[in-house]
Amino acid sequence: MTDSTQARAGAAHALLADGTTVRIRPALGSDHDAVQGLYEEMSDQNLRLRFFGLSRASAAMAADRMCGPDRRPGYRGLLAEAEGQLVGVAEYERTAHEDMAEIALAVSDAWHHRGVGTLLLEHLVSAAREAGITAFTADALSENHEVLKVFADLGLHTARRFDGPEVHTTVQLAEDSTYLSAVEERGRAADVASLVPLLRPRSVAVVGAGRKPGSVGRAILRNLCTSGYTGRLMAVHPEATTILGAHASPSVSALPTVPDLVVVAVPAAHVAAVAEECGKAGVRALVVVTAGLDAAQAAALLAACRGYGMRCAGPNCLGLANTDATLRLDATFAASHPSPGTAGVAVQSGGVGIALLGGIRRLGIGVSTFVSLGDKYDVSGNDLLQWWESDERTDLALLHLESFGNPRAFSRTARRVTRRIPVLTVDAGRTEAGRRAAASHSAAAATRTMTRQALFTQAGITATHTIRELLDAAALLHSQPLPNGARVAVVTNAGGAGVLAADACAEAGLMVPSLGSDLIDDLLSVLPSGATAANPIDATAAVSEDELRACLNKLAATGAVDAILVALVPTAVSAATGDDLVRSLTRAPARSRLRTIAAVLLDQAEPARLLTADEGHIPAYADPQAAAHALAHAVTRARWLARPPGTVPELSGTDAGRAKTVVDSYLAAHENGGWLDPRTCAELLDCYGIPQLSWAWAEREDEAVVAAERLKGPDCLVVLKAYWPGLLHKSQENAVHLDLRGDSQVRAAWRDLETRFAGLMTGVVVQPLARRGIELVAGVVQDAVFGPLVLFGHGGTATDVLADHAARLAPLTDHDVHDLITAPRCAPLLFGSGGDGPVDLEGLEQVLLRLSQMAGDLPQLAEADLNPLLAWSEGVTALDARVRLAPARAQDPYLRRLR
Repeated sequence: MTDSTQARAGAAHALLADGTTVRIRPALGSDHDAVQGLYEEMSDQNLRLRFFGLSRASAAMAADRMCGPDRRPGYRGLLAEAEGQLVGVAEYERTAHEDMAEIALAVSDAWHHRGVGTLLLEHLVSAAREAGITAFTADALSENHEVLKVFADLGLHTARRFDGPEVHTTVQLAEDSTYLSAVEERGRAADVASLVPLLRPRSVAVVGAGRKPGSVGRAILRNLCTSGYTGRLMAVHPEATTILGAHASPSVSALPTVPDLVVVAVPAAHVAAVAEECGKAGVRALVVVTAGLDAAQAAALLAACRGYGMRCAGPNCLGLANTDATLRLDATFAASHPSPGTAGVAVQSGGVGIALLGGIRRLGIGVSTFVSLGDKYDVSGNDLLQWWESDERTDLALLHLESFGNPRAFSRTARRVTRRIPVLTVDAGRTEAGRRAAASHSAAAATRTMTRQALFTQAGITATHTIRELLDAAALLHSQPLPNGARVAVVTNAGGAGVLAADACAEAGLMVPSLGSDLIDDLLSVLPSGATAANPIDATAAVSEDELRACLNKLAATGAVDAILVALVPTAVSAATGDDLVRSLTRAPARSRLRTIAAVLLDQAEPARLLTADEGHIPAYADPQAAAHALAHAVTRARWLARPPGTVPELSGTDAGRAKTVVDSYLAAHENGGWLDPRTCAELLDCYGIPQLSWAWAEREDEAVVAAERLKGPDCLVVLKAYWPGLLHKSQENAVHLDLRGDSQVRAAWRDLETRFAGLMTGVVVQPLARRGIELVAGVVQDAVFGPLVLFGHGGTATDVLADHAARLAPLTDHDVHDLITAPRCAPLLFGSGGDGPVDLEGLEQVLLRLSQMAGDLPQLAEADLNPLLAWSEGVTALDARVRLAPARAQDPYLRRLR
């Protein structure tokens, strides 16, 4: 492998604190001169701080150590490059203590205070963990405040010991929430800084804006002109000098000033060349609207963006917009300008983007920032969430994402952002036909929909099925306080409308409780004769504006309900017109008393709109189901916010080191991986303390008889299960004999299995007949994109038919494991509704947590299946288990790097 190939194989691009893109890669022999040059160009002061002296020979020695042929196995060196220039180096070397390494760090003088050293250390920490190193040591002069601050601010536990003019520092590499939060915050700041040229450009140029109407580039230039963009606007055209009043030059390099942002609207074959020209000119961001790039063109575009440090939206996108009054940027080819407002919108589909922009405009919410992500080569939903978190304008985030580059990083970001603003998404890609081919029950249950739902649920994202439902929920979340619970009072002037509204609430998971007698009397005292107030509250067709407002005020003042849903129809009975009744909503001070209120106006033409009230707005829907679903989303969000963030419990009795040895040994003998045999499977589960029913392995008839005698339970019954490589569903193969009593039955069962599976069977598993309990399934599937997914639900032979499963992404927190156990339809049985009392819930939680940790520790764990997992009041145990391993390398999901 050549040096250049090795560099590409281990390289990653990442962002510095100021948003600059650098490439982090392993040091190679060919880097010797560059490394030596970095040290030789240091000032005398920085050279002395690095080497504790002023000898210029130190530069050559350091380069020899990092790039020479005699590097020892315990050594690792990393370089940071910006546009081909070496700007920093970091290295570690194992000490006599194999789990420790000594580190050193150097940054080019011109690149201090930009986060180069911190970023290099983060990557060095990740590499060291993978190599089994648990701590770094470093020596520095006590006056070297900058490097000491870098160590102290990493977020890892650091200890110092002073020895004269030197400081000996030890950095523990154990990952915890403090370190992840520190990395996350550095990443957020860097990400936001990198997006400024894209989303707040001081100057914009459009490449591909034709002189004649009809081109996408010209449409974008026209929108930029007519939106009143406050920055400098230019165009690139081979012949024109002005287009739509904007200065035009024949090339990007010929523009009078280097633009922050370039919109690329040229044929696919020319995109990479334009991007290269932009990079050489110093452009900081691109919007590529061009579609149809082939693999080579796509790779060239991304290489140019990474090599020159340009952020890129697209390709194959609608463009972007920022409605801030100081900018007024509309670089889209949409038919109309987005209305200014407070909703951040990011979509992959341009068509969905146009629909959302129109819906937000009709609701009167408006847009703060809109980005069409398109094929999402670079800028993603994760980037936009962090921008909206920081822009001080956005109070609502709307997403349409068809794919995820780094779901675990997205999940961490979303969990943080959703505690500040609502994040809503259309759950795209739910229509996967059937289940993907997989052998285990857990893998078969792990559908694409279930995996995405787990991500959204754990991150607190409001996921909807349609654009209409998303806009309905956005209207309520934007305009109303969150309800404290799910109790809804339905108020109507038509009994039938009230029934429809109450049914819609119940179907959406809301409660329509009966009201107390005192409250009923209080409500009837302000309503016309003939009204009923049991809930739904039928105010009758004769209700006046004042009477309806008084009713709403009394409901708002009570603690009996958390939200009010008002369903109105126009009638000719009351002197109050339909508009009068609507005004009673907008004038009622219900909102000021922190009571959630929504309306259903059955004659309303629009699916949803916002009524202007004395205080804010009230959402009004044409359909009761739309209103109920919006309220249900608000209830779910309120519950998520009310619950503090979960923690990943520390487990006792686990041995990750032994588990990794088991995995490595198996994969050394089976390079393509495969299903573990019963003994290896049991050994791996034992490394994590996962309870298994006692068992024995027998390869001969007499061994089976001896094992049966030793293992037989109180009822003296045993089970024989045949095994051969590749056997997964023993029941389907009739490879199990149950209820065996005594030697003769065991021998007969052995001989039957041996006869029917001659040439296949390599032995049998002998177990005592399990006691009575509830059969469950617990498992884990390693998703290539989302990471480990833990599943739980109804088990046994009917598990696939019943399809009663829930899932959460690992690592599981204490909240996640509780949600897993309570989510399946069979959950009431676990809590004793069947009459046998609750099962060992703590034991169930432990099994799920241990599966989660096993999957997190072992990326080679492709899937694991405990089915049935038997639960009863006194315990939990796996009666059968299957584990499949596959070659895989650990990937640090939280390491800062661009996709």
